Amino acid sequence: MNKTKKSLIGKTLLGVCLSLSVAFSGNLLTAPQTAYAASSSTTTANKIIAKGKQYLGVPYKFGAKSGITSAFDCSSFTQYVYKKYGINLPRASKDQAKVGTKVSKSNLKAGDLVFSDTNRDGKINHVSIYIGNGKLLHTYKVGVGVTISKFKGSTWDKTFVTARRVIK
Repeated sequence: MNKTKKSLIGKTLLGVCLSLSVAFSGNLLTAPQTAYAASSSTTTANKIIAKGKQYLGVPYKFGAKSGITSAFDCSSFTQYVYKKYGINLPRASKDQAKVGTKVSKSNLKAGDLVFSDTNRDGKINHVSIYIGNGKLLHTYKVGVGVTISKFKGSTWDKTFVTARRVIK
């Protein structure tokens, strides 16, 4: 066998081995399945959060059109991911803040919407998705896009207005 064929076979085998190792190690990284069935609201919240995380890094654009995924503003983002799971939200964050059941900061659950007045002008102007463990999934700034942020002590915490539970 000539040197070129040996090199090609070696590279092919290496590629196959690496692919198999990635495929099998990925299974080791998945969370173990629990023996009990999760509640419907927890399952829906997890699906919404997972869908939202698919858009991490998608650019922020104020006034982004509903239904597009090439850019989001905070409320078009929440509207889009919740709609995927049958929850229709109004377009603007101030209107989204009127939907569902009011929730205190101390009782937040994954999937709850968190509303803030970041301009401190007395009007809600931002919405985030609480994802648990003191973190928010949202988009808020050109150059940042869809991201995950710490809630406690953040601007969104300091300017918190209300939270709403929209998942039944």
